[in-house]
Order: sequence, then C-alpha cells, then structure tokens
Amino acid sequence: MAPIPGGLVSVTTERDVLAFAEPPEAVLAALGVTADGLSDERAAQRLARFGANRLPEPPRQSAVLRFLGHFDDVLIYILLAAAVAKAILGDWVDFAVILAVAVANAVVGYVQEGRADKALAGIATMLSLEADVLRDGEWHAVAADGLVPGDVVRVRSGDRVPADVRLLEATSLQVEEAALTGESVPAHKDVAEVGTDAGVGDRSCMLFSGTIVTSGRGVGVVTATGARTEIGRIQTLVAGVDHLDTPLTRQLARLGKQLSLLILLMAAVMLVIGRVIHDFELGELVSAAIGFAVAAVPEGLPALVTVTLALGVQQMAHRNAITRKLTSVEGLGSVTTICSDKTGTLTRNEMTARTVVTADGRYTVDGLGYEPLGAVRSSSGSASGASLVDGSDEVASLATHRDLAALVTAGALCNDARVARDEAGHWGIVGQPTEGALVVLADKLGWVSTSTRLAQVPFESSTKYAATLDELADGSRHVHLLGAPDRLLARCTTQRTAAGAAPVDVAFWEGVIDELGGQGLRVLATAHRAAPGAESLTTEDVGEELELLGLVGIVDPPRPEAIAAIADCHRAGIRVKMITGDHAGTALAIAGELGMVDVGEPDSDGRVEVLTGVELEAMTNEQLRRRVRDVDVFARTSPEHKIRIVRALQSFGEVVAMTGDGVNDAPALTRADIGIAMGIKGTEATKEAADIVLADDNFATIERAVEEGRRIYDNIRKSVAFLLPTNGAQSLVILVAVLLGLALPLTPVQILWVNLVTAVTLSLALAGEPAEPGIMKRPPRSPDEHVISRPTLILVLFASVVIGVATLVVFVLEKEQLGVSDVHAQTSAVTMLALAQLAYLLNCRFLGSSSLTWRVLTGNRLVWVAAGALIVLQLVFTYVPFMHDWFGSAPIGARDWAITVVGAVVVFLLVEVAKALVRRSFPPAPTPRRLATYTSSSSSSR
Repeated sequence: MAPIPGGLVSVTTERDVLAFAEPPEAVLAALGVTADGLSDERAAQRLARFGANRLPEPPRQSAVLRFLGHFDDVLIYILLAAAVAKAILGDWVDFAVILAVAVANAVVGYVQEGRADKALAGIATMLSLEADVLRDGEWHAVAADGLVPGDVVRVRSGDRVPADVRLLEATSLQVEEAALTGESVPAHKDVAEVGTDAGVGDRSCMLFSGTIVTSGRGVGVVTATGARTEIGRIQTLVAGVDHLDTPLTRQLARLGKQLSLLILLMAAVMLVIGRVIHDFELGELVSAAIGFAVAAVPEGLPALVTVTLALGVQQMAHRNAITRKLTSVEGLGSVTTICSDKTGTLTRNEMTARTVVTADGRYTVDGLGYEPLGAVRSSSGSASGASLVDGSDEVASLATHRDLAALVTAGALCNDARVARDEAGHWGIVGQPTEGALVVLADKLGWVSTSTRLAQVPFESSTKYAATLDELADGSRHVHLLGAPDRLLARCTTQRTAAGAAPVDVAFWEGVIDELGGQGLRVLATAHRAAPGAESLTTEDVGEELELLGLVGIVDPPRPEAIAAIADCHRAGIRVKMITGDHAGTALAIAGELGMVDVGEPDSDGRVEVLTGVELEAMTNEQLRRRVRDVDVFARTSPEHKIRIVRALQSFGEVVAMTGDGVNDAPALTRADIGIAMGIKGTEATKEAADIVLADDNFATIERAVEEGRRIYDNIRKSVAFLLPTNGAQSLVILVAVLLGLALPLTPVQILWVNLVTAVTLSLALAGEPAEPGIMKRPPRSPDEHVISRPTLILVLFASVVIGVATLVVFVLEKEQLGVSDVHAQTSAVTMLALAQLAYLLNCRFLGSSSLTWRVLTGNRLVWVAAGALIVLQLVFTYVPFMHDWFGSAPIGARDWAITVVGAVVVFLLVEVAKALVRRSFPPAPTPRRLATYTSSSSSSR
C-alpha cells in the first residue's frame, strides 16, 4: 500500500486504485480480498508488513539537549557574558543572580516546549480502541491497532471509525466529520464511487479514522491504517511544519546581535586609545573594559520583556484568551491577516431554522442556536410576492396560521432529535442537527405533541427523506415526510393552501429552493398524506400523491459578536479571511452576513470572489500568491490547502493568525505566526498546536486580544527605550573617562547596582501602561519594523548622552569644585543616574507625544510604586553601612541631593525638547494606500 494521499491502495495488483473513485469490487481486488475478509493468518502477515494501526511516535531529542537548546539565543549569550564578567571581578553573588536569570529563561522555554509533540498526542487520542472485524468468516471484536488493509469491518451508531474504510454496504449511515472536514452537519454515506477530483469532504463512500458514526450502520474494507490514514497524514503535516518566530522574537534577536557587536567594537576602541594615548597599565585597562561591558550589556532586558509579556498574559486571561507561549501575546499585536475557520469559530455550529415558506406566506424566525427562544414573524404579502428578507412585526402563531402549523407538525413528528439543557445551562440537541433545528422551531411556537408514532421509514441516502406514520389526537392517521426538497417535490401533486389542497406549483417551489440555496441555507421540505387504517409503513407505502406543506431554510448562523469583531478588525487594518471545508455557496453567504465580503459586488469575471479546494489544487504556488491577498473566502479546503494559503500570505510579509477547532486545522495553526484554537469545541490536537486558546470560543475575543497585543508591544517599546539609556549613559561615562584619562566615576559594582535597581523598579512600571487612544484605528505595524524605530533610537542616544553628561558633571563638580572624596563623588554620581532614570521614565510614558501634561502623573499606579521603591533602595545604598562595604558608597548631604534633583529636572526638560524636535522631523507615516483603500471599501459596504 502506497503511503500517499488520496486513498491510493494496491496490495496484490500492479495497478494502484483510488478507493473512493472505484466500485467496491475493484477496491477488493486491489486489496486482494473478498467481502468475507481475511483469515487470521493473512491478517498476521499483513500486520508484519504494514505495521500496527497506530500513529507513530516522532523522534525526539534527549531532555538535556532540549534544555541546552534554550541557551542558544544572543540575549542569553549577553547574560552569560555579563555573568562571566562578574565572575572575573570576583562578585560571586552578582554572578549567581545573573546566571539564575539565564537559567530561569531556559526553564520557562523548556516547560513550554513540545507543543507539536502534544498536538500529535492529541491526535492520537482520537483513534478508536476496538473494532468489529470479519476474520475467518466470523465477526470478532479486536484491538483497533491490529487492523490491516483488507480487513472487513462494520460500524454502527456511536462507533468511532477505526481506520480509513471503503464502504461495501451502508444503511442510513451518517458520520460526524467536522473535526476532519469542517462540515457543520454529519455527512451522508453510501456505497457509490465519486469522482477522482473529490476532496475529503466529498468522498461519500469513505469512512475516515477517528470520525464518529452518528446514525445508521455500514460495512467496509480497510484501505489505510496508521500513518497512511487521513488523520495520520494530518499528524505528519503537524510534525513537518516549521513554526515561525514572532516579530518580537526576531527583532530582539537582531537587537541583541547589534548590541553585542557594538559592545565589542567600543571595547576594542577603548582599549586601543587607553593603551596608546594614555599609556594605561594593561590590568587597569582590562578592569575598565570589564566595567564597560557590564555597563553596556542590558542584562535586565530579557527579564523586562518576560515580565511585560507575563503581565499581558494575565490581562488576556481575564479576557478569555489563554496564552500558551509568552511571545504570542505580542505577536497578536502585529497581525495583518486573520484566517478563520467557519464552523464553530465564526458561526455557532448550531443549525437554526431561519426561514419558513408555505404556499400562503413566508416567515422569518428569530433567535440563534438551540435555545428555544425567539418569535416567528409573518412576512408581508403572499408567498410568491414577498422577499425572503422582507419581514414585518406580526408574530405568527399556530392558531392563526394553519399553514405554518401543518408544516411544523410534520417536521416535529418526522423527527428523532430532542433539545436538552446541560448542567452549565447550555442548550444542545440529541440527534441530527438539522432535525434539531425543526424541534427548536416547534418549541418556539409552543407546539406540543398529541400524537402517537405507529411506524417509520428512516432516512436513506438513496431516497433522501424520512417518513413516519402517526395517529393524531382526533384518531386520524397521516404519513409525514421530511427530506430533500427536490425528492419530495417530485412526489407531491398538491400543496397546502388556506383554501384547501391546490395543484402544486412546481416552478414557484423550484424558484424558492434556488433562492434559499443562494442565501447559503440548507433547505428541507415537509409533506404529508392521509393514511386511514394504515398499520405499517414501508418505502413502497409512502406513495407518490403527497401534499407539499412547505420549505424550511436552515443555517449555522454567524455569531453576532463575530460580526462586530470583524468590523473592528477592518478598522484596525486587519484582513479577515474564511478558510472552511464547507461548500462555497454556504461559505460565501455566511461571509456576506459577517461583513467579510459584499456579495452584491462581483469581480471582473462577473462573480463574487471565492476559491474552492479543487481550484486551489489546480493552482501552482505562484498562481496562488497572485490571488491570495484579494480572495477572502476559501471553501472545500483540505489541511494542505490551508497551509498553502498561510504560506502564500506570509510570502508577502503578512503576519498571519490562523483560527480553528478541528484536527484538520492543526497543521495550519502550527505554520501560522499565531495559532488560535477554540477552547470549548476545539479538539485537543488543535489546542496543543495553538499558541493561544480562546476559553469562550468567541471570535470577538481575538479582536480584544489583538488590542491587548498592540498595547503590550507599545509598552515593550517604551520599556526598551527606557532601559537602553541606563546602559548607554553608564558605558558613555566609563568610555569618556578612559578616553580623557580620568578616574572612573563609577565602579563596575556600582554600575551593576544602578542596573539592578532600575530593572526591578522603574523598568517594570511601563509594563502597566494603559492602551493609547486610537490604538485599534491605526494600521498594523510592519513585521520588519524594529523594536527601536529611528525616532526612538535618536531619542535613546540623546537621552544616553544627556544622562551620561549629567552624571559626569555631578562627579566632576563634587570632586573638583566641592573637594569631596572619590567615594562621595561616586555615590552622588550613582544617585544622579538613578534620579535621571526616574525623570526619563516620565518622558517614556508618552513617546509619541509630550509628557508636559498632568496626565503623566496619572493612569499608571505602578509608576509611583516603582518611584517609591527606587528612592527607598537608593537611600539604603547611600546610608546603610554594609552597603558601603559591598558597593563602595558613602553618605551624602542635602546639598548633594539638591544637585541631583535639579539635574534630573534638567534631564526631563531636555528630553522633552528632543522629543518635540523628533516629532517634527519624523511625522507619523500615512496609512499605506492598499490598506486605506481596503478599509474604506469595507466600511462602505457595511
């Protein structure tokens, strides 16, 4: 058996056979078996040849190598370099602290690792444990992992399909395949072969491993086991997909490389100048170089980013978005395109009757889902004259609308579904979703059964209807039918009207069927006939002279909150694309209701843009690239199609978020920049493959998470812009001192002190900054945009110079003009650095606007908590005796404090002047034309 897609089987013949495109006899011949199955001996031989029917365990690195791999990061190298520097200086406590930060980062990464492995494990849990197999002419219950190609198996309602199976017999067989195909209702199965180009969702003669039989029974021959099944192929896709780093991860890696190169270059320049020009001793130069490295290395940056992201994770959890990877929080903020599954994500995955049509009128049905709340309203005009979307405020009732009462009675009686409410208060149905929609419709109208079922004909895929024989309260007996409208219409000779039975208007009903189908509705018809004296019912007894009662249009309705969320995404410059396994007409209709497309505006070819899986299959990757950005609806897609779409979008530099709930979504979620799974209805495989899980299955939560991601990224930019001048000013002080041949204003251990107190106090304050006004009205940032933009870099350099100069001025003033000791002057310099950082913190609260406003003092409680903590720590540094021994500090007086406070105010004002000049030199970039055009057209269409 060839382990390739498409159900290709060949065990004993020279010709490969597409199992779903050939009759059963050809498939059995290709597998070298008959309908009587295999013997135990032949099954054992094939088991040895093909292996057990289970998904293989992927190869994994050892735990030690996986742990060490988390140290392979430039920022971690910087941390380790700082630790080595402290070890060389003999500061073992500081060495231990810095090393602990590096190890903590590795531990966190190691714990969060293995999402793909867990996704594979989640898929494996979907496999069946037992199977009914025909061996040696008798049925046996055997372990499912012992199945082999050629085994004949049988399945019944409630069974999980144990392998990929080509049907040989099928009786009223329906299978829930939503996790594999995205179909919102069970798929009808029969024996007839389908075309060679049929996608997975259209292979009606195949059963797929891991899917669940909802009704009926079937017998088939196993065509694929283990990794060769459709679900095994998805596992292979998940294992083979490369997961991309988020923009922040890439930007921080680039920043770390640039900083490390700059530090090495400047240290080399300092060594050369100090040795050649000032003739410093080599040992003194090495000590100065270590001090410079400790000053320049932003060892607090990884911890700062981690804490900022962690706080964001908490905020998102309050908004029902559970984050499985820290950097995904920020990644959401840079998303440019959201590719969403339809069923259960944009829609409720609850079939709902929306429109009822009888010969006398049309009715619209309020309410969503299975909760039996909502009125049924009569549309104005006659059935032939009223639009299906034209409603009135007249509430219909069974007593006053006899045509509606007859239709509802037939639909409710010819029905085995029931509505139920779980312990959590959620409404659901037991039975077929489409039948459940009719039960809910009856409940909304207050219909109560007073009849007795005498016999029934179950739904068959060959007849496409179900029928019941019912005795009503008045003693009369009727046959009620529910099924496909074309099949029932062909059996009807009359239609129910207010005046009685009238000849059926075939043209009218065919027009209504087309109209409802064009709106993406699934259409059911109801009919009946009198059956006086009947005691039983068979297919032959149903009859050909029925009375048509009307049609019901059913839909899996869009979530109302998703409509608003998509509009918000459009205003934020984010494209939303639907990628579903459902049919093109249904997908397009739902997309129109969601506001994703304007179904009234066809493209240049005269049709609304939608691509199907068959069309995608025929496209090369380059052809797909040319179309992918302009198409917002993709229907009848497979897992491979979803990955191709995501990759095509990423080739343009798009940051893609992919949402889904089925196992068929797992590969694309893994490939996307941000994978988002549904927490309630999502499969375990999907959740494990995702970066973020929505606890409420609400698409609107994604929009809120994007807003949170943008806020977090803004705060990271502010935090990095705040942190770097600390290192810049310190390294500048040491560099200038060496270049000018001065005594060091700061010792390496004092430098570490400033880094420590600012990292644990001031740096964290900006993580709590609220979102800036209009954050969801600006376009997504470019994935190539650096975390430190050019205007911010200028500001960082200017602040570094200003703070560094202020520190040098205080040191020189204290030592040369006031005649204090080196230790006293150094303590004042350290205080100047700390207070200047506090002043600069206020500058960074509003990077894009002026901080000369009272708002700079409000809105973020953490700022004042951090400021208080900084002052307390600095007082400890200055006045506690043991700190004098550890850090070489000394007590300073009120005069010294006054000098440093004035210096901090000067720093604040000078940076504000620089911010004003930068804003004038670098005005905000205009919205890109493509984005502006899209947003405008989207808004107008809504």
